[in-house]
Amino acid sequence: MAASVAAQEDAGALAREAGAQLESASIQLTDAESARDRVRALTQTVQAYEAGLSAMRAGLRRAAIREAQLSGQLAARDAEIAQLLAVLQRLTPGESPTAFLHPDGPNGTARAGMLLAELTPALNRRAETLRRDLADVTDLRLLQTQAASQLQKGLSEVQTARAALNQAMAERTDLPQRFTSDPVRTAILIASAETLDAFSSGLASIATDDAGWTPPSIDDQIGNLPAPVRGLILRRAGEPDAAGITRPGILLATRPGALVASPTAATIRYVGPLLDFGNVTILEPRPGTLFVLAGMGVTYGETGQIIAADTPLGLMGGLPGQGSADVPSTGGDGGGAAASETLYIEVRQDNVPMDPLEWFSTDKDG
Repeated sequence: MAASVAAQEDAGALAREAGAQLESASIQLTDAESARDRVRALTQTVQAYEAGLSAMRAGLRRAAIREAQLSGQLAARDAEIAQLLAVLQRLTPGESPTAFLHPDGPNGTARAGMLLAELTPALNRRAETLRRDLADVTDLRLLQTQAASQLQKGLSEVQTARAALNQAMAERTDLPQRFTSDPVRTAILIASAETLDAFSSGLASIATDDAGWTPPSIDDQIGNLPAPVRGLILRRAGEPDAAGITRPGILLATRPGALVASPTAATIRYVGPLLDFGNVTILEPRPGTLFVLAGMGVTYGETGQIIAADTPLGLMGGLPGQGSADVPSTGGDGGGAAASETLYIEVRQDNVPMDPLEWFSTDKDG
């Protein structure tokens, strides 16, 4: 019994906490419109929504599982409940003493009375347990209804925040430019490079007028850098995919429209389509180190820009009507769909692939 109460309280507490997170994110969304740095404010707002929505989904799952367990237990005990109700009805106050007369006479009546006195507390305890279970089912169903309403509101508002972020990024002009990309050299490099390794090794050749930049040290952050996106590890470095192809990076499963942000300050070395990776953003957080992020539906930024940690790099695909220049629709996070999008992450040190799990912390819930 203690475990069942704890399970219900756990689901309820998680859902209520998630509701508070979503309410806070809603306030942040309102405040972001007048913030001095709209991009930063909207980035934090989208991330707050994603955290709240993830927690709300977890709370709803736990509440639904617990409600199904209780309903199943009650259904399995229908016969017992019917018998218990019949007995309890016979024990109503005000019964005539003759109703308990035993055919064996006074001794039998006395023995029956003693037995009944022993059984009554046990029957009452069983009845109380059933009443609690029925009340728990009712409470959990109400909790799910309220949480589902908050979830739907959050899904709508996070899409509003994403659309506002798209607009703010399109209007942004305050990022410093470390170098200018040569479009001709870039096109030649893309056409000639048959592998990511070949493309990465030629990146330096597409930069002109490089002013140089000394990035902050990330040595003490290696292993604890935040993952660029909320997601779950789908495939680790070196693990073959369905076609038997292995890659040196990891694959994260994410939800449609999830925000991808820079894990640290960096220079954008490349943004655009590349080989069979789809939209690719390559960051250089320090000389000789590259972070390759592939698979976004929408990308932000330009090659050569210097960005701070947590700068938005783009949004994952999967939203209705989403394209490289489209504002995400308000259809709602894929309708609450599962983690159907994937982001490929590769780390290269002096153009040698490294295991991204030795660089990033990827314990987030998708």
